[in-house]
Amino acid sequence: MLYPFARGLFRGIFRVLWRWKISGLDNFPVKGPVVVVSNHVSNWDPIVIGTALPRPVHFMAKEELFRYPLLGNLLIRLNAFPVKRGQPDRSAIRRALEILGAGGVLGLFPEGSRSKTGELLKPQPGVAMIALKAKVPVLPVACVGTDKMGKKGSFFQSFEVRIGKPIEYIEYYEQKLSTKNLEIISQDIMEQIALLLRKE
Repeated sequence: MLYPFARGLFRGIFRVLWRWKISGLDNFPVKGPVVVVSNHVSNWDPIVIGTALPRPVHFMAKEELFRYPLLGNLLIRLNAFPVKRGQPDRSAIRRALEILGAGGVLGLFPEGSRSKTGELLKPQPGVAMIALKAKVPVLPVACVGTDKMGKKGSFFQSFEVRIGKPIEYIEYYEQKLSTKNLEIISQDIMEQIALLLRKE
């Protein structure tokens, strides 16, 4: 019950205070598993994406956030789950695959952390690995202007969520999970996000 309530609440807030825009919503799959990937320039990004998309999104979030009981419990109720950064986290990967196996929507930030400059960072291989293991499409999303949210004078300035077309890396599904293939797919994912960011 909390997720739909929070989504409705933030829809109103974003509409009134920031005049937000959503483009490409018709690209979002109405059913079936999908990995949503986005650039990451603000702490608002998961909230913005989760509010913009019509299906519940399960975000992988850094483990440190779950160390605070109240915040951790809230994040869990909002479908988030922890991941240990800087090392392979089998528990988080297993949880991600369970979500996709059940036909859910998984939310990931390929860069692994927020970009303080707004420039795209080097992608981590985890997104590509999960998408290939689960054999599911990847949906690129771009958050434009969310880095200004919460800053002085930001109210009533618009920001936008741009949703691209799903990508399926079918030709790699039966291949070995090699470092080379993961790098190719990771770079392609970031290029798709970059294209959305450059779109006028």
